[in-house]
Amino acid sequence: MTAALGPRTDARRHHDPSVRGFASDNYAGAHPEVLAALALANDGHQVAYGEDQYTEHLQRVMHSHFGSRAEAFPVFNGTGANVTALQALTDRWGAVICAESAHINVDEGGAPERMGGLKLLTVPTPDGKLTPELIDRQAWGWEDEHRAMPQVVSITQNTELGTVYTVDEIRAIVEHAHAKGMKVHLDGARIANAAASLDVPMRAFTNAVGVDVLSYGGTKNGMLFGEAVVVLNPDAVSHMKHLRKLSMQLASKMRFVSVQLEALLAKDLWLRNARHANAMAQRLAAGVREVDGVEILYPVQANAVFARLPHEVSRRLQERFRFYFWDETAGDVRWMCAFDTTEDDVDAFLQALKEELAR
Repeated sequence: MTAALGPRTDARRHHDPSVRGFASDNYAGAHPEVLAALALANDGHQVAYGEDQYTEHLQRVMHSHFGSRAEAFPVFNGTGANVTALQALTDRWGAVICAESAHINVDEGGAPERMGGLKLLTVPTPDGKLTPELIDRQAWGWEDEHRAMPQVVSITQNTELGTVYTVDEIRAIVEHAHAKGMKVHLDGARIANAAASLDVPMRAFTNAVGVDVLSYGGTKNGMLFGEAVVVLNPDAVSHMKHLRKLSMQLASKMRFVSVQLEALLAKDLWLRNARHANAMAQRLAAGVREVDGVEILYPVQANAVFARLPHEVSRRLQERFRFYFWDETAGDVRWMCAFDTTEDDVDAFLQALKEELAR
């Protein structure tokens, strides 16, 4: 006789849940409402590879945020979303213009170029943001067979430096790129934080201003795993389904990605999480500004604080709280807040910072 399946588990907790840090919003766990949604989708059988009812319903949820033409293609991770999206927008000889500090250039191990088969044309920026004028440094040579052809402008909202494009800034970029025959991709790994910072709907700086394709980020906003490529302009891409499979981003049990996105987006969980993370970053920045010996490097507009302080202080502080150097030579560090960062976490970090500076 076969034993009935039950909830028994032999799993053990291998970490101390009281340990907190400011290294990355990826360090946070999944939001309880997301975990509840996963449990809800777990019973029974659903058709694999995206033909399930959760992925079908996700399309309607995405329409409510990004318009009736939007189509979501759930994927495993942010690099997969970006590589798949950029492949869909470029020819084999195509190039993508992006900020030098862009995630696709700095933090994806060369995946857009090596796996996507495209060329990145980078531009130095003072604050992580492109402008039409900066784009024009690389937007040339379309008829020169010796140069990769600029076909896409990729921007990140919010940027890797924690700054946020305004609606008008993105509109100007899109109009400029389209006028030159280029398409626009938006890396939205932290799109929720940007919308919360601007206090506008996500559509205001995406489909409403003409962005063609969006990489929608959920992991940093409370999901267990998963992101989505959201095609906002179907005329700008072709064969997305085939490209997703070719890029090894087609989940067989896609319902478990789709239901997490639905949990975030069907109501306001995405916004609640983002507002809280942003508020904790503001609390952290306000406390840091009162501490002598620490300089905040960029405007704190989302959930990141970039600072400069003595190297030896950072090293000692890292023994108490996890965080990363941004530029170790200069002494620049990045402190990230997440949806589960608490006021007590921030206050404890500030107290530790003061103590290490006083040593």
